[in-house]
This record gives sequence, C-alpha cells and structure tokens, in this order.
Amino acid sequence: MANYDLTALALQGVCPGNEVLYDDLGFPSLMYKIPKLTYAQLGMGESTAVHPCFIVNGQEVDEIYISKFENIVQNNRAYSIGGVDPKTGINLDTAIQVCENKGEGWHLMTRMEWGLLVRWCQQNGFMPLGNNNYGKHSTENSYKAIPTAHESDGRIARIATGTGPLEWYHDKTPGGIADLCGNVWEWMGGIRTVYGELQILANNNAADSLNSQGVSSTEWKAIRASDGELITPDGNGTTSGSVKMDFISNKLTYSTTITDAARGEHYTTFANVVCNSTIGEQAKLLLQNLGMLMYDTNDLFSANGCWFNNAEAERSFYSGGNWNSATYGLPSFNGHNGRSNANWSIGFRSAYVKLPTA
Repeated sequence: MANYDLTALALQGVCPGNEVLYDDLGFPSLMYKIPKLTYAQLGMGESTAVHPCFIVNGQEVDEIYISKFENIVQNNRAYSIGGVDPKTGINLDTAIQVCENKGEGWHLMTRMEWGLLVRWCQQNGFMPLGNNNYGKHSTENSYKAIPTAHESDGRIARIATGTGPLEWYHDKTPGGIADLCGNVWEWMGGIRTVYGELQILANNNAADSLNSQGVSSTEWKAIRASDGELITPDGNGTTSGSVKMDFISNKLTYSTTITDAARGEHYTTFANVVCNSTIGEQAKLLLQNLGMLMYDTNDLFSANGCWFNNAEAERSFYSGGNWNSATYGLPSFNGHNGRSNANWSIGFRSAYVKLPTA
C-alpha cells in the first residue's frame, strides 16, 4: 500500500486534481476529482445551492471523480488508462455493467456530470479540442495524435487516449480530463427520450447502481415544464405538461407538445437548441444543468452538432462526438439510437462517487 501512496503523491505533484482510485480487484484507474460546486461558483446566479450532480439519493456528496481518459475493459471492468485504444463496440447496458462491476459508487458517467463540465468550460471561456477530424481537430493544420484505428481509405479514425496536445484537455493542463471532444462518442447514464419526451433520473441518482436505468425502471421521470419538478411519465411520451423535444424551423425546441410533421431523426446545432414559452425558468435551469441547453451565448459552443429522435419508444444518448465531423465538440449529444446500439465509434467513460449513507 505504501507504493500506492507514493504513486498517488507523485501524481498529484505533477497533475493536481488527479487521483488513482482502485476497484474491487485492487486495479487502478486514473481519475479527475471535482469538489462540490454551487450555482454561484459556476457563474449561474447567486444561489449557494449545489449543482445537482453533487446530489445522490437526496444527499449532497463532497466530490465526484471522472475518468481522465475514455475507458478500456479488462476483467469485465472499466479502466481509465492513458495511451491505449478506447473500448468501442459496446452497448449502453454493457457500458453501465462494466462500470458498476468495479464496486459501490462506480458508474457510467451521467449526463448530469457531463453537463457540469459543459458549464465549467463555458464559464471559463474554453472549449476543449480533440479528434473530430481524422486524427486532429478541425482547427489544427498538422497536429495528429497517436492513431489506433483507421478508416478503410487509410484516414485516421480513433487515437490513443490522452495523446493529444494540452488543448485536448478540459482545462488546457496535463492534469485535465482528456478527449471530451471527438475520438469516440461516449454513452451517458441517467438520460433518455420516449417518443421525444425527455426523461432522467433525479439529480445524480444514476451514480447509484441500486437506481435502475433499465427500460422499465420506475426511476425514470419526466420533467414538468412549468416548474422543473420531476413527474411520473405515462409511458407513451405524452405525459401532460412534460418537456418534449420538438423540431421547429431547424431548431430543437423544448415544448410541452411535439408538432413537427416529420417526426424522427433531427439535426441541429447547440446554438439552435431553444425553449418555447411553455418552458418555465426552473425547467430551463435543469436542461442547462444537463448540458442540453446553453446557459448563455458563447460562440465557442454554438456550432456544435446535436442529434435527437422523437419518433421511437426509447432512445438513449451519447456525448462529445467522434473523429469524423468538424461540428462535434463537448456540447454535442446524439439521441438517435436505442440502448442496444454498438459500433466502432461509440465508447464510454466511468465515474465514481462515494455514496452517501442513510
């Protein structure tokens, strides 16, 4: 154990905020620690209430840990390791399981946790770059990270985790979280749509494996548009007064109804994710906490591509984009596909929280 302690001490000397956490088998993952943050600290008004990602089962937690790198899988468990090819070809349920297999408090990164990073980066005026253009970022002329997979025409697809420049880390330091932009899409816990109705688990309850994220789980709640309260959905995506994803004038428009005639797969940019008059301020705040609605105007974030599907019984989400579109970035989300989808452009990232005791 002394060697482990020395390793952790040396790591924190070089990369403050980084910690080595060990799972139930005693194997390490490199994690980034985020201490509890309030709305005021995040520049979201003057409230001293904490961001919802620091609330699990109705109690506040002091910190969350996010994998520094996109994960691999060994021993049927997820690991955060640099310089490797991230695991792909994994569906949502398997991604959840290999995270939870690591022990209590380990979980698939949730959209509420991703939303915290979206807001933090927006507040600090920097959107991390990454592999969204065949081995490099679309704004870079020459830099390419270490390739681990290629397209059939020879162009770079995936790159080894953490091998990009400092601009590919969320805070532009070696201690930051790597590859949030591009490389592979990342499955998100705690969020889905049912026929376009947005449903979530309360706060960051998806961090606890006892709160099921299965298709029929009663933990799924719709969002009441008038006041942001969570309500029991009717199962058909038609819950009265709930927040739904409409598509009007090429914009994802949060509304209590869905009116677009061509219901189905839609694409827009983050700047064109808006609310109509049926969405109250507290519901907007919840959407902003999830990183599903811009908190304030920011040109760095506006052009990022977002996808959703309001025609299917259940659609799940992944975030951040992959290697093949210059429009992909940190705010990008994709809700086109169901939880069973698995291909070589979709991976995941685990997270950890010390669960509160009753």
